[in-house]
Amino acid sequence: MDKKKVVIIGGAESGVGAALLAKKNNYEVFVSDYGKIADKYKDELKENNIPFEEKGHTIERLIDAGFVIKSPGVPDTAPILSSLNKEGLRGVSEIEFGYSFYSGKLIAITGSNGKTTTSGLIYHIMKTAGLDVEIGGNYGVSFARILTDKNPDYMVLELSSFQLEGIHKFRPDIAVLLNITADHLDRYDYDIKNYAAAKMRITENQTTEDHYIFNGTDELIKEMNSQLPIRAERHKIEEADYINGITSKEGDKQFEISIKGKHNLFNARCAVEVALILGISESDISQGLATFVNEPHRLEVITTINGVTFINDSKATNVDAVTYALDSIDGDIIWIAGGTDKGNDYSPLYELAKERVKALICLGVDNNKIVQTFATYIPLIIESTKVSNVVDTAIDLAKAGDTVILSPACASFDLFDNYMDRGEQFKEAVKARM
Repeated sequence: MDKKKVVIIGGAESGVGAALLAKKNNYEVFVSDYGKIADKYKDELKENNIPFEEKGHTIERLIDAGFVIKSPGVPDTAPILSSLNKEGLRGVSEIEFGYSFYSGKLIAITGSNGKTTTSGLIYHIMKTAGLDVEIGGNYGVSFARILTDKNPDYMVLELSSFQLEGIHKFRPDIAVLLNITADHLDRYDYDIKNYAAAKMRITENQTTEDHYIFNGTDELIKEMNSQLPIRAERHKIEEADYINGITSKEGDKQFEISIKGKHNLFNARCAVEVALILGISESDISQGLATFVNEPHRLEVITTINGVTFINDSKATNVDAVTYALDSIDGDIIWIAGGTDKGNDYSPLYELAKERVKALICLGVDNNKIVQTFATYIPLIIESTKVSNVVDTAIDLAKAGDTVILSPACASFDLFDNYMDRGEQFKEAVKARM
């Protein structure tokens, strides 16, 4: 077993980022992917003289490694990881690997919903304050890839439960846990407690010198907090802290916030708490909150056609996210949903659907569950597998004052490459009818 040889399972952004960082630090690197590696990543591996294989794993080429880095999309139950475990090789996450090379302060954000918005807002406030900060992780650019080029004073990391599964020593100076609601249950034996345990790992290595910001109204978080030996200083954010707006520390000034919705008030309040811990001035916080522009596919208003507003919320891949979306809209709604179900319990949407949704258009290959679930709550349900047809149908059904929203509650992989592809196709189809 060669301690300077690392095997990386998965050849997408996380895996390739880890490969580049390992290569920079004089490891012998080999990348192995069960599926096909995208051309852009293959080109990058070739340019850096990193050997790889795709469309299958060759166990003989992997077992002499010193350790294994697994991409977040690869579950611990994957056969290749089981085989490597039998050889004494256990996988760590790219986040854990990157952490071993990082010397600055870490702000880590996780939750079922709002991770990207909150991470981006924290980064924007810090950047506004002139800090040397980068953002990565689940946000788009892998932690490891960033560290191949720089080692900033501060790093903001958006982290999924998948990324947190493979940590051992990873310890954020500030951890933010936004919420825990049913999501990805197909990966966690359909047990939300297993999913919650993965999320809670964000604070497991923190010490009394660190800070843990959490949603004080989330019942599952409260339950988990009471069961775990959390050592970090706790910062509980409750509805009273933001529901009437976010004020300065003295309460004499209310901050202007560029993003709308009750859930985003909470996200912004968490971002402000991070900024205050870091000692950022209220003038910089104020400017950051007012000038922040959210990432696409999150309650993104596309346009208005004949008085009908079209919103792209393709990132809403679970029930809780859709609840936020529907609850933020005034007037009648034509709701576009569907895709690959992730073990959803749709019951939290029943009342909203009954009160506000005039039609549901299902965009997916297999819509049986969602159709049967909402048949008694929504008067009109239509199915389609084509975005263009969905948009045409929505235009036919809508009247001035209505809102058409793509907020799927499901993953996108039955018809699209990812949620971004789904959202972009929806936006293009809407703009084509302007």
